[in-house]
Amino acid sequence: MGSELRVPFDRTRNHPAALTTSKFGISKMELLKACVSREWLLMKRNSFVYIFKIVQLIILGTIAMTVFLRTEMHRNSVEDGVIYMGAMFLGLVTHLFNAFAELAMSIAKLPIFYKQRDLLFYPSWAYGLPTWLLKIPISFLECAVWICMTYYVIGFDPNIERFFRHYLLLVLISQMASGLFRVLAALGRDMVVADTFGSFAQLVLLVLGGFLIARDNIKAWWIWGYWCSPLMYAQNAIAVNEFLGHSWRMVVDPTDSNDTLGVQVLKSRGIFVDPNWYWIGVGALLGYIMLFNVLFIVFLDLLDPLGKGQNVVSEEELMEKHVNRTGENVELLLLGNDSENSPSNVTNAGGGEITGADTRERGMALPFTPLSITFDNIRYSVDMPQEMKDKGITEDRLVLLKGVSGAFRPGVLTALMGVSGAGKTTLMDVLAGRKTGGYIEGDINISGYPKNQETFARIAGYCEQNDIHSPHVTVYESLVYSAWLRLSPDVDSEARQMFVEQVMELVELTSLRGALVGLPGVNGLSTEQRKRLTIAVELVANPSIIFMDEPTSGLDARAAAIVMRAVRNTVDTGRTVVCTIHQPSIDIFEAFDELFLMKRGGEEIYVGPLGHNSCHLIDYFEGIQGVKKIKDGYNPATWMLEVTTLAQEDALGLNFAEVYMNSDLYRRNKALISELSTPPPGSTDLYFSKQYAQSFFTQCVACLWKQHKSYWRNPSYTATRIFFTTVIALIFGTIFLNLGQKVGKRQDLFNSLGSMYAAVIFIGIQNGQCVQPIVDVERTVFYREKAAGMYSALPYAFAQVFIEIPHVFLQTIIYGLIVYSLIGLDWAFMKFFWYMFFMFFTFLYFTFYGMMAVAMTPNSDIAAIVATAFYAVWNIFAGFLVPRSRIPIWWRWYSWACPVAWTLYGLVASQYGDIADVRLEDGEQVNAFIHRFFGFRHDYVGFMAVGVVGFTVLFAFVFAFSIKVLNFQRR
Repeated sequence: MGSELRVPFDRTRNHPAALTTSKFGISKMELLKACVSREWLLMKRNSFVYIFKIVQLIILGTIAMTVFLRTEMHRNSVEDGVIYMGAMFLGLVTHLFNAFAELAMSIAKLPIFYKQRDLLFYPSWAYGLPTWLLKIPISFLECAVWICMTYYVIGFDPNIERFFRHYLLLVLISQMASGLFRVLAALGRDMVVADTFGSFAQLVLLVLGGFLIARDNIKAWWIWGYWCSPLMYAQNAIAVNEFLGHSWRMVVDPTDSNDTLGVQVLKSRGIFVDPNWYWIGVGALLGYIMLFNVLFIVFLDLLDPLGKGQNVVSEEELMEKHVNRTGENVELLLLGNDSENSPSNVTNAGGGEITGADTRERGMALPFTPLSITFDNIRYSVDMPQEMKDKGITEDRLVLLKGVSGAFRPGVLTALMGVSGAGKTTLMDVLAGRKTGGYIEGDINISGYPKNQETFARIAGYCEQNDIHSPHVTVYESLVYSAWLRLSPDVDSEARQMFVEQVMELVELTSLRGALVGLPGVNGLSTEQRKRLTIAVELVANPSIIFMDEPTSGLDARAAAIVMRAVRNTVDTGRTVVCTIHQPSIDIFEAFDELFLMKRGGEEIYVGPLGHNSCHLIDYFEGIQGVKKIKDGYNPATWMLEVTTLAQEDALGLNFAEVYMNSDLYRRNKALISELSTPPPGSTDLYFSKQYAQSFFTQCVACLWKQHKSYWRNPSYTATRIFFTTVIALIFGTIFLNLGQKVGKRQDLFNSLGSMYAAVIFIGIQNGQCVQPIVDVERTVFYREKAAGMYSALPYAFAQVFIEIPHVFLQTIIYGLIVYSLIGLDWAFMKFFWYMFFMFFTFLYFTFYGMMAVAMTPNSDIAAIVATAFYAVWNIFAGFLVPRSRIPIWWRWYSWACPVAWTLYGLVASQYGDIADVRLEDGEQVNAFIHRFFGFRHDYVGFMAVGVVGFTVLFAFVFAFSIKVLNFQRR
């Protein structure tokens, strides 16, 4: 054999099919077809996005064509031309923003792409080309909707050739924007990073596009940005197409060169008057479309996904990994225990036993009253779903629980089990009072007294399956916060802290006290550590009864054993603990004392003790004629579920629920329920003088404390916002350098107004967008904490609103000082004060508006769509694209309902509304022009200040009201 192995293998003897001759499994054309087919399928299944974008375009088009209605649009002066310019700019910007959805959709698909790319499913170009090509018809459709609605109604040049030229430019700008945002998605690879990149890109495109600031006023060091901005080419091309048309060829105000009105408008805005600029613009946009889509494919090919966050690893876990790797015989100890008093054993994947240590004295720094809970003939039903009615079902209600009865006692660990759909979690939610809808019938008693949900929430804990916690606080802070709000005010801070420490030791979290909780599956605690934190958060409330919804789901054997040991330790303190559990291992199943077994349809089929090695359970079911015996070493939990299926019932010709109802076990349980439903002699019903443990003021302080910790440790939100603001301030300051004092020409005033408008829109929208995911995550935590009776809705809303104020104030100071000094605005105290005042409240109301949108919608995705629609409308009525005085009378009311219009009024009027000693190029005073053209008066600045404060308070109030009234969590 040795001599054979020494001879090199002759590859020519291989079977032809054993060698791969190409990198990919099929030809390039087949690869492209497959990717096109998949992309088309994804687009069809994601059709809601495209339909919504079209509907949004129709709404915005309707507003645009009624605001810029041709009967109100004249061609008598250069000022009239500026209004037309605003209408054209609105069309370009609408399609630019409309493509922003491409960013989120591209990032959502990247993880799958990277996985399939690395497994050589297809090359990057085969993935990138269909993404681009299949969006081209979408662009044609969207732009056709817009131009057919607006072009002739607004009153652009009626020549049909110019109509189609206009249409082509809109299609090209739409395609260019889609390509740009795809490139940013491939480059950023993360939503926060790409969103920031996207905002910067939009900012540079718009500010240097030639509309907000004229070409002649752009500084030499920024002129490269003007020539690089795709929007500049679109703006020049669309303006040349319109203003060199037949409608603008009259000479209304003769100049030295006897220019037509159209040429005068172009010159006044710094736009090229050469008709060839239309085709230059078309060519440049085509070039950008090619460039961005090629770069998209290049970045897909070259870049790898960003590194994932790591879970927190405790010291004992590190020690165990070291043992497994090296084989050293190191004793694994739980932190908080010394080696002489080693606690319970941990099962590993190979098996073992879960036993609690002597925990009667652990976690007992604060006394509690052991309580039992009994329930008799509980029925729960919901309205019949429409889908089932359509199939011929005539009943009005669907019954999920059919008269179940039982009792849970102190110091007894009860497993609530059954197949999927049996009603385990439903029964637990009904008993815990967590259901938000449906119809509940039957009796529930707490130690003999009828259950009152408001008092019951004070003595009960509920560990949800999803382990919902604030991600940016530590384990210790999470427990301190829960104890602060849920323990009685009689407990002083020292006793509270001692109790928290003992609970952490009880559930073995001491080694993780300083670890950030993090987001599930992303960073922070592992799943098993989060489960233990969920248990601890409820334990620090010192409850007498604890419900746990599948505490071991999603865990491996070792992690499940650690969690179950924490559960066992909790029971051994004398509390009543009930767990829903799904197909446990033998070791976990043996840790329970009693079993409440349900069958599909919401009926109980076994309620009683398990016994040693589940002997009582096995004896009961083996005593039923026809049930097969359990094999030696077989998991009793698995066997029990197998022998009680509906198929087994049909085979045996019996109903396990009826068998149980006719058994001695059922009669003993009924007697126990009757006994525990009678109050013990000398006992009193649960009573608390108020609904919540702490006063309203303490709730506010505690919520604000947690929000402060969360914001301080979330630099991706707070630091990114400050960084974004600083960079934008420097960009604006250098683009509009020293333009603040130039007021000799109308264009100078337009430039200053453009800087204010761009800052308000960009930083404001960025604030509104960035806060939404933060509030969405915290709202999920709020639902759990409110249901646990920690606080009312108003303290949470107060903290969420109030914590933004110092952050926004810092943002305003940074932006205001940089921009005010660089632009060179007047340093008079009142002018500086009004500038900072309006910017502060503007940033604040945009932030509160973003929060309000989340509070009024089910999730941050829908909130972003709703908010974006209003941002687009605010953009139209802000007073920059079309001044209030030129808005048709039927829309003028909305300019007063648009918060951005109040901000721009205040900013412009406070800076320029009192300048009477400077005249423009035609001799008109600056303040007179501001009043005539924009309708702004300096003596109304105070009213504008009241208005922006009013919008801020209104959005904050609606946020608080929505949080209190609306509940999008359905159970």
